[in-house]
Amino acid sequence: MDNLYEHVHDAAEDLRRKIAFKPEAALILGTGLGGPVNRIEVTARIPYGDIVHMPCSTVQEHQGDLVFGAFAGRDVVVMQGRLHFYEGYSLQQITLPVRIMRELGAEILIVNSAAGGLNPLFQAADVMIVTDHLNLLGANPLRGICDERLGDRFPDMTRPYDPLLIETAGQAALDLKIPVRHGVYAAVAGPSLETRAETRMLRLLGADAVGMSTVPEVIVATQVGFRTLALAAVTNVNLPDCMEAVSVERVVANAKIAEPKLAAILEETLRRDKIRG
Repeated sequence: MDNLYEHVHDAAEDLRRKIAFKPEAALILGTGLGGPVNRIEVTARIPYGDIVHMPCSTVQEHQGDLVFGAFAGRDVVVMQGRLHFYEGYSLQQITLPVRIMRELGAEILIVNSAAGGLNPLFQAADVMIVTDHLNLLGANPLRGICDERLGDRFPDMTRPYDPLLIETAGQAALDLKIPVRHGVYAAVAGPSLETRAETRMLRLLGADAVGMSTVPEVIVATQVGFRTLALAAVTNVNLPDCMEAVSVERVVANAKIAEPKLAAILEETLRRDKIRG
């Protein structure tokens, strides 16, 4: 995408013609985790297909709308359904919405996702606050021709997840009496799930959960200056010596169990961050 900057600019201008709305925060909802949309006072809902240059989601449980409205006392823009590398899109395409939402004015990005648990202390339907990540996609969304209008060529990644948002989310969970985990998220390309050997490797590398999203968006979010928080719903826990078969139906079912907890933490975090800010 040599004309990435123009695509971002065109899409943002297209949206401004459709709706006069400047979001404070942006949300990306993952598989089985669309519940926060039900808590939003919706101002507008725009299908991805109606936005210039915007790719469309092809995955079950990913509706494919950009939703604008009020949530937790803040103006938000929400991706109801995300894009994935395994769908055949480039990493530049799947992270295009992150750049668009930043161009619209959002300063906070909260990403949620379904993830497979690797830490033996985790249980299905746990919520994990992501503290760091491993990019094992074999690619990077910043690869390619450098356009300084898009941000730094070599963004610092020592703290891609905002420490203050992590602290706020942890305290919100404590006050809500929702147990949470903290850990490292490993991103793999998918769409096949992990073998026993791959599961063992990921654990040895220090990963607590594994998924097929989040990391590309966070890399771009860091480049464009978002304050970022990521929450993962643990949909299953697999240990390499006693692996169980995992189905998409089971993943979605456990994500839906975790979703109310994740949504409550997300909402309270946004509300407290506004008060603190």
